[in-house]
Amino acid sequence: MTTDRQQLLLTAPILPTLLGLATPQALGFLVQGSVSIAEIYFIGQLGTTSLAAMALVFPLMMLVQMISGGAIGGSVTGAIARTLGSGNMARAEALLWHVIYIAFLLGFVVTLIYLAAGEAILGLLGGKDEVLEQALIYIAIFFPGSILIWLSNMMLGVVRGTGNMKLPAMMMIVTASIQVPLSGALILGFGPIPAIGLAGAAVSILTVNLINVGVLTYLHATGYLKIRFNPAHLAPRVEFFTGILSTGAVAAIAPFFTVFMILFVTALVGRFGTEALAGYGIASRIEFLITPMVFGLGVAMNTMAGSCIGAGDYDRAERVGWTGSLCAGAVTGSVGLILAFFPEFWIQIFSEDPATLAVASRYFEVTGPFFGFFGISLVDTEALGESPSSFGLAELKREADTHAEAAKAKAHVPRNDAPICNPEAGGKI
Repeated sequence: MTTDRQQLLLTAPILPTLLGLATPQALGFLVQGSVSIAEIYFIGQLGTTSLAAMALVFPLMMLVQMISGGAIGGSVTGAIARTLGSGNMARAEALLWHVIYIAFLLGFVVTLIYLAAGEAILGLLGGKDEVLEQALIYIAIFFPGSILIWLSNMMLGVVRGTGNMKLPAMMMIVTASIQVPLSGALILGFGPIPAIGLAGAAVSILTVNLINVGVLTYLHATGYLKIRFNPAHLAPRVEFFTGILSTGAVAAIAPFFTVFMILFVTALVGRFGTEALAGYGIASRIEFLITPMVFGLGVAMNTMAGSCIGAGDYDRAERVGWTGSLCAGAVTGSVGLILAFFPEFWIQIFSEDPATLAVASRYFEVTGPFFGFFGISLVDTEALGESPSSFGLAELKREADTHAEAAKAKAHVPRNDAPICNPEAGGKI
């Protein structure tokens, strides 16, 4: 049965509904993004070397965040929305278990990559001497603990797929309010808490994601959330793994190449010295602040489009895509133009070193006018997960056909061998 929330997704005017869904998410992501600003401010107090070390590891950290929360997390949101749109709660409960399985799997893969090539990757990016030493300390904590990030972001994707945007936004705001002071205390030291430098940033992000996982697990287990942990659907199914991962892989194209290009440029910039690397790190961080804001709109598009596709309304799903794309381009394009003309508003928050300022300012002058296209590409690759060929749609169609046939049978539709006249109606057809 379609709930009031799902009915809103299927019939209400697109733009106000999309903005209404996106606003709490964008606010939550914006607050969460402010954590990055606060952290780089704290790290800046440690000196240019620490800023340069963070510039090395930050793209790798954000790649995990963007794929777990945006690409794979978006695939989860779409799958849940489509499933609930078709009224299949059993399938949604099975998807919840597979979210847990996939989070552990991807967390394990990321840890293996770190163990096999972590130091080599940082070396290729230009890390050396003390900069490399500090960066290695950070990733030695972050990557083995990244399973918590995969779990947190993908479980939040489940909640968003039900149309509940307020709870994830509220959780992001609460955890951000915890992470900012915790990061400051761990990085710089506070009272009895010793200063552990760059490692403090890694510890703080894993701590707040552990809190998220604990809260979400409790809410699913107690039935507060719509989809429960039902042991009857615990068995792994290959189609769920391949469906979520294949759809998420398509959505991961834009963030992967964004981070890849930043890593590539980081490696080139690293050859020009610590100040240049620090300046580039400050400038490129704005892209990772914009990205979560776009994902706030993207998850709203994902939920609306997924519900429409699950209900068979493909025209409305397409209109949702166009509306969301134009909104994303307008928001990110405006930010880019402001930074292109007034880069000092952002840069001077973190450093007053002349060489660092020069590098960061030049970066915004060149890239700022193109931020709008960056936003459109990000939100559209996430929306690709809602194409008619996306995960589970064929099965949902088969189920819909089955229900339709059952309805016809109950209505006693005449068969070929049945009389075409109704004697009780005087022989009329």
